[in-house]
Amino acid sequence: MPIKSLRPLTASTRFTKLNVTPGLAKKRPERALTESHGKTGGRNNNGRITTRRRGGGHKRLYRVIDFRRDILDMPAKVQAIEYDPNRTARIALICYTNGEKRYILAPEGLKVGATIFSSKKATNNDFVVGNNFPLEVIPPSTKLNCVELLPGRGAQMGRTAGTAIELVNVENGQATIKLPSGELRRVNANCRATIGVIGNADHKNISLGKAGRNRWLGKRPRVRGMVMNPVDHPNGGGAGKSKGGGGRQHLMSPWGQLAKGFPTRKRSKPSNSLIITRHNGRPPRGKK
Repeated sequence: MPIKSLRPLTASTRFTKLNVTPGLAKKRPERALTESHGKTGGRNNNGRITTRRRGGGHKRLYRVIDFRRDILDMPAKVQAIEYDPNRTARIALICYTNGEKRYILAPEGLKVGATIFSSKKATNNDFVVGNNFPLEVIPPSTKLNCVELLPGRGAQMGRTAGTAIELVNVENGQATIKLPSGELRRVNANCRATIGVIGNADHKNISLGKAGRNRWLGKRPRVRGMVMNPVDHPNGGGAGKSKGGGGRQHLMSPWGQLAKGFPTRKRSKPSNSLIITRHNGRPPRGKK
């Protein structure tokens, strides 16, 4: 999918680089597969801001994605590849032979008119892009997306544009997978996964070009802590780039939590025992 650069006729188009997806459907989304998508503005049920720099943005409809792929042994035909404003990946509208329609995340190489299916068993010719199987029947070194953490819960890993998870091996009912971060971890071999790499890999090369396009996405301006006053931020104050109070100390949040090098994962998290190697090549916390 190519990246389109605009002619620099204005300041906003000088650095704009947008993604062009040929063959993308231009019709409205399937009405039965959409829901209203309210906005919180980063506020909790008490009206207090818990996530900063959110608000505004264009109105969106949420597309209900089938992360479970629980219709087994029934072929489905890909009817359209569509844009989804709620995620970086493209989505595919599929229709099963019984007439039921679902949205799935579109892997790289999935074309309109292709036939895909989900099953508990497979042959060597079934491991094509878009098909969904349990990890125990998939051969090692296969690139996967939409991988479950627990059987039946639905896909939670490998859902971002251009990402893939590699199946390392399956042994004693446990599958070892390698995440895009480099982390090695074990999951239940009955967890389901989709064959292929998530499409729209050029999303990372997009340049919005102007602040207004960020506002369309619901992102408000971000102000650096070191340019604030001491009353507003721990990094604020000082004449210029002061080493004392002007931002040369450790980066932290307005409430004093370190922003870099501070581990935020709980030591007592149950899934720590399933991690073999962390993304930085080290063993999980608490193990040697």
